[in-house]
Amino acid sequence: MKLGVFTVLFSDLSFEDMLDKAKESGLKAVEIGTGGYPGNAHCNVEALLESEEKRAEYLDKVHSRGLTISAFSCHGNPISPDEKFAQESHDAFVKTVKLANLLDVPVVNTFSGTPGGAEGDKSPNWPVTPWPAEYSDTLEWQWNEKLIPYWKEQGKFAEEHNVKIGLELHAGFLVHTPHTMLKLREATCDAVGANLDPSHLWWQGIDPVAAIKILGNANAIHHFHAKDTYIDQENVNMYGLTDMQPYGEVKTRAWSFRSVGYGHGIQEWSNIVSALRTYGYDHVISIEHEDPIMSISEGFNQAVKNLKAVNIEEPPADMWWA
Repeated sequence: MKLGVFTVLFSDLSFEDMLDKAKESGLKAVEIGTGGYPGNAHCNVEALLESEEKRAEYLDKVHSRGLTISAFSCHGNPISPDEKFAQESHDAFVKTVKLANLLDVPVVNTFSGTPGGAEGDKSPNWPVTPWPAEYSDTLEWQWNEKLIPYWKEQGKFAEEHNVKIGLELHAGFLVHTPHTMLKLREATCDAVGANLDPSHLWWQGIDPVAAIKILGNANAIHHFHAKDTYIDQENVNMYGLTDMQPYGEVKTRAWSFRSVGYGHGIQEWSNIVSALRTYGYDHVISIEHEDPIMSISEGFNQAVKNLKAVNIEEPPADMWWA
């Protein structure tokens, strides 16, 4: 597997300087934002779609540094009840898939999205309990009327463009667990899979290694984010795991995102890497930085160091001993 970085943390750098940073850090891949929440600091999608020459120049800057593009990312909410944002998210996704096809980028990452609770709602509604029964009714309506129809169509669109969709299992969106990922995949197509980020699993009480086994057995891991989570049990006792305090309230939050190795030990990350290899994932481990108590530079460098210590790059040896 290759180590890479989700380059939104270097949005203040030029495209070339960002690529130099990745190369100098010993990475082999970059994941680039193309719109939505990640922004598009390093990728003018419209300009690249319009010009074969610009596409060739863009790829040459990447490949000349010994790098590849692991994914384009346009996380948004394409089924939001905010029609303007839903359309923006959808348009960014469609354009990104087209560009990924032209540049041989294998994966487009995004969120599954969350609609309102009923027609006419103005804000997303994310049910998290089956009772009172109206929550279950809402969830069923959301899946059958909004989520599945949208991703059936977009899954087919991605298949036609030879691109995989990596849905990040993220709270607040309807696909946020291995179960919801496989449920949507079964209702749509195999182009729909996971951009698996263990940081979102840990605070939900999901073991990332177990999740890798579940999704890996279904060949449903299309991309992987490397980000950690620290869980403060004393604060969990006060606020619960669905803690709504701002991320900056580190002292009192039940959990906080951390750089790799600062929420869980290197042994656990070694187990994650080994599970990825064992269950068929051989793409990129893409570093994401959202650590509230570390600088971008230090958090990134520590993640690179810790992942280099446990990553498995070479193919396995023949079993000469057996």
